[in-house]
Amino acid sequence: MIAIIDYGMGNLHSVSKAVERLGQEYIVTSDEQQILRADKAILPGVGAFGDAMENLRESGLRETTLRYAASGKPLLGICLGMQLLFTQSDEHGMHEGLNLLPGNVVRFQGDYKVPHMGWNKLSFTQQSPLLQGIEEGYVYFVHSYHAKPEQKSDLLATTDYYQPVTAIVGRNNVYGMQFHPEKSGEIGMRLLDNFLQL
Repeated sequence: MIAIIDYGMGNLHSVSKAVERLGQEYIVTSDEQQILRADKAILPGVGAFGDAMENLRESGLRETTLRYAASGKPLLGICLGMQLLFTQSDEHGMHEGLNLLPGNVVRFQGDYKVPHMGWNKLSFTQQSPLLQGIEEGYVYFVHSYHAKPEQKSDLLATTDYYQPVTAIVGRNNVYGMQFHPEKSGEIGMRLLDNFLQL
């Protein structure tokens, strides 16, 4: 069973439909016991980092998510959900994240369009079960902030948007995708499927 964590800020419908299309049973839930019992968990997210962390704290889901990650079972953050895995973000002031991956989330700075929106090509930086059997193709991004991992070993794939941009991260059982795999065609679905098969 896949738990899709509902803390009030996720693209729950599109993620759950993608999981369903891949033939997996899922539950959209904010219940601690249901999440902790699940074989895998997905932390989706849309919106502002600070608001998301506040929702996680107030609902008790911050502790639940940390306990789930500590259990060793696979956890996947998507879009804002990936950013929440990091130490902190400077979106509308400094906000503490889940600190499962050391690093900061910062705003794009430069004379170019923000948010970064559209299809960009992945570039794999190291091997991972998440990338098994997948070619470096195009996936769909929508974000104004990007993660800067402290540990190079946590970076699985980048994309190029006027600079190398973190696209996929992974450490032990904790993974993140900055783009929306559920909106990224065949490659996105295969990446999601690889996570569900871990």
